[in-house]
Amino acid sequence: MKRFASKQLDQWLKNSSRKPMIIRGARQVGKTWLVHDLASRHKKSLIELNFEKRPDFIDLFTENEPEKILVNIEAEFDIHINLDESILFLDEIQAAPEIFSKLRWFKEDIPKLPVIAAGSLLEFTLNTFHFSMPVGRITYFYLEQMSFFEFILAHGKDALYKKLCLPDVYKKNKIPESLHKKCLNLYYEYCIVGGMPEVVKNWVQNKNIQECIKIQQDIISTYRDDFHKYAGKNDPRLLSKIFLSVAKQLGNKFVYTLVDQTYKVEAIKNAFNLLSHAKVCTKISHTSGNGLPLGAESNEKFFKTMMLDIGLVSAQLGLSSLKNIDLQNIILSNKGGLAEQFVGQQFRSAQSPMSEPQLFYWQKIGGGQAEIDYIIQYGNKIIPVEVKSGASGSMKSLHYFMYEKKLNLAVRLNVNMPEEMDIDVKTTQSKNVKYKLISLPIYLAERIYHILDE
Repeated sequence: MKRFASKQLDQWLKNSSRKPMIIRGARQVGKTWLVHDLASRHKKSLIELNFEKRPDFIDLFTENEPEKILVNIEAEFDIHINLDESILFLDEIQAAPEIFSKLRWFKEDIPKLPVIAAGSLLEFTLNTFHFSMPVGRITYFYLEQMSFFEFILAHGKDALYKKLCLPDVYKKNKIPESLHKKCLNLYYEYCIVGGMPEVVKNWVQNKNIQECIKIQQDIISTYRDDFHKYAGKNDPRLLSKIFLSVAKQLGNKFVYTLVDQTYKVEAIKNAFNLLSHAKVCTKISHTSGNGLPLGAESNEKFFKTMMLDIGLVSAQLGLSSLKNIDLQNIILSNKGGLAEQFVGQQFRSAQSPMSEPQLFYWQKIGGGQAEIDYIIQYGNKIIPVEVKSGASGSMKSLHYFMYEKKLNLAVRLNVNMPEEMDIDVKTTQSKNVKYKLISLPIYLAERIYHILDE
């Protein structure tokens, strides 16, 4: 399988001043595979230590001197470590938090050796284990699930991928109707299968949705087991309830009391923040939309949320049919929640893995209802993005937002063919507003920054 994040890992590996890297991401998004693939493509010897499978390996790191640590590793595996031809990979490092502080010495004492650590649900450990992180001497890499375009490539549809990456593909009549329908069918598949690598691999090979659902359910069970293992003082039952509630509240302002009214709001809030930090779910933060950065003037009481992966959402909500007409009806009846989940995943994937992805939305506070599904930053511009699950839908909120913020460019994502149009209308308050609207098929969400560049 092809992962776009590999390109940034290649650049890191070739950088002579690189720092030890910690790959962060939820369990089973492909962190270990990515490192194995990196070593294989660059013909490096991979020295791999998995602290979850072998907690006794922690004793190899009792020293602070990297040279002595490497001597221990060489003796353990009966090997010779060539610094120019090897990669040291510390997997499931959340099971050995005391090793975090030792990573700094590799940067300072053995800079020639590439060191990669990876872990799942790291915040469960970082919030309960007290130690000094080597700030400034490590770098983070954030890995998401497979994106829609990676899903296309996993099917061997390289020519279709190249077509969708053409600079002017979003222009009117640049996508033939037959290809548009083909892409929509793949989009509906992705809404059920999702982007978890193991699920995608099984779907591509077997086309058996029941097998995929079983894998998705196993992944969800693994997360629940992790809650019990790493949650510490947090109630694992509450974490599981939040996990399910996020799926049910897609597309809406997240309400703590809808999780379970028997818990105190503060307890739900703390547990939710932990899951959000651990990448199991994503907080879509409120923005005022008045200027950059988008997080300025944010109202913390208003936020939406989404799951790690749309396939896991579908598994939790019991969406098991793969007939296209049924899939369309499911997405439409979900009032846009699944469509917003899809777009949010693609927006996160489109951001650089070298910094933590962020998502924002706008909601009018007081005096009537108005909401924009996503607000993105493009250069020094603010771009509102409306997501429509079907072919039509009201744009009253968008008209209002464009008038209030005095903006001139907006994006709409739906199931229609691409189109650019000049909007000249009156808002519901009878105010004249003019702006350019780029209307894109929803399956091009991942390409939004490239399209805005053109």
